[in-house]
Amino acid sequence: MGNPNLEAAFYQGIQVLRMRVITKYLSLHSRGETDVVDITGSVESAIGETEFRDGIVTVFVPGSTGALTTIEYEPGLLRDFPAMLEKVVPKNFDYRHGSNGHSHVRASIIGPSITIPFKDTRLTLGTWQQLVFVELDTRPRSRDLVLQIIGE
Repeated sequence: MGNPNLEAAFYQGIQVLRMRVITKYLSLHSRGETDVVDITGSVESAIGETEFRDGIVTVFVPGSTGALTTIEYEPGLLRDFPAMLEKVVPKNFDYRHGSNGHSHVRASIIGPSITIPFKDTRLTLGTWQQLVFVELDTRPRSRDLVLQIIGE
């Protein structure tokens, strides 16, 4: 602003809140390619372990062959989702990367992170919506997802 008197008047009476960030980790084991793991409850439990009631959580998967999204976690879609991935990014293509080139491309399309608001420690998902980790590597993997929780 430049004018110290004006700045003092502006900030007088304004409560400055300092947002806190808590980082947690969620370990999981996948069964390999196109395994879809419902992590909704685990993420809500991690939020519940903090002092936060309301805020946002960002979930991130380190690595280039895993992804995060939301889906209705039901048997039909658990079959449809891998079938769709095969049509959009087929395994049998001349990938220059090698045997799991399709895994990297699929993961990059879906994305490595997702941010979801929470209220009263519950994710604000729709009725039929769950937060899922999607394994796209060609083999079973152990993963440590990063949760950054910001709230009050």
